[in-house]
Amino acid sequence: MKRVQLFEFEDQAWFPNSMRIAITRLLVVLHKMMGMGYVLSDLISAALKKSGDDQIVDLGSGSGGSMPQVIEILNDSDDHANVKMIMTDLYPNTNTISDIKKLNNKNLTYSETSVNATKLGDAPKGLKTMINSFHHTNPTQAREVLESAYTNKQAILIYEMAENKIPLIIWWLFLPLSIVIMYLMVWLMTPFVKPLTFKQLFFTYIIPVIPFFYAWDGQASMPRIYAMKDIDELLEGLDKNYSWTKEPAKKPNGRTLGYYVLGVPNKSTV
Repeated sequence: MKRVQLFEFEDQAWFPNSMRIAITRLLVVLHKMMGMGYVLSDLISAALKKSGDDQIVDLGSGSGGSMPQVIEILNDSDDHANVKMIMTDLYPNTNTISDIKKLNNKNLTYSETSVNATKLGDAPKGLKTMINSFHHTNPTQAREVLESAYTNKQAILIYEMAENKIPLIIWWLFLPLSIVIMYLMVWLMTPFVKPLTFKQLFFTYIIPVIPFFYAWDGQASMPRIYAMKDIDELLEGLDKNYSWTKEPAKKPNGRTLGYYVLGVPNKSTV
């Protein structure tokens, strides 16, 4: 398997939740800059049409990422005007739940109940999505997620904003430069963070630990992304009465932005 299990601060139980929230809020800014909301809305729209679901259940939502924007885009279309979205996490954060409630979107909620992506039989019904979170699972967990969707006849859409194509030795050689670039990006993106707190500013510009955590986690995530051949290995044996699609994801201008994996049970078996 090409994927490498590297250390990320964000995954550690001891990592301060305030720092985790600061990092994920920066990711929201990055996602908007890259136009990810429109990429995801197109992918999810197609997935909803294939699965026949009228609800999206986002797994591992964290601070939300692009999903609040995605549901707005979908609801503005005639095809999905009434589609609802439930954001979930294994460890729901009360601050994030409060932030989502403040958006006052009747079609968007954040579950206060823990949802385990490896046990989808206990999850709310609907199209399951994992956005930039699949690489956080180790191979055993990743297989359990896919197997759970397959066993419970649930449609699932997995999206990663990058592909693991770079040889590991090249990644190591360019790591110092990449860290510096991402460090500087945090300084530029921070003014666009919402809500922008004193703590986020202080630990970015005065004691710059947030840029360091963000830069390392961002670079460490690259080798952790499952390559297409890795996905084939994880899906082995999960194709009876179930259809899988693995393709590069496209922006409206036709440029590639990551890849997606879509699994949908055959309608005759649902």
